[in-house]
Amino acid sequence: MRKIRVLIGKPGLDGHDRGAKVVAAALRDAGMEVIYTGLHQTCEAIVEAAIQEDVDVIGLSILSGAHMTIFPRVLKLLKERKANIPVIGGGIIPQDDVKKLEKMGVKKIFGPGTPTNEIVEWIKNNVGGKNSPGQSTKSKKSRKQK
Repeated sequence: MRKIRVLIGKPGLDGHDRGAKVVAAALRDAGMEVIYTGLHQTCEAIVEAAIQEDVDVIGLSILSGAHMTIFPRVLKLLKERKANIPVIGGGIIPQDDVKKLEKMGVKKIFGPGTPTNEIVEWIKNNVGGKNSPGQSTKSKKSRKQK
């Protein structure tokens, strides 16, 4: 079974990446492969990197207040590319917006102060690697379509 692959993205103009780096390190320490895109990435670049890197989940860190624009854009781009990659996120996001984002298809939002072990466990329990038991061949195949 291969390791869970996670892409951590910092979209938009947000220049604060300490939280993203802390989460990336915790995921790496938990045995996951982490691809960190760095600061100031476009939604298109994040989706392209996720597809090229064949990741199991995309995590977006947004502190700029642009979450109601960025998350829907990433979800739309993934759908257009027929990439079945779940999206999670973190940052300063009001609870009302969390509910809206989850209705749009964001799988989970982690707020400020969330213990890193909670993020690790959520990913392990809800994402799994592509060769994890219980994941159908159909879902593996659909993930690779462009």
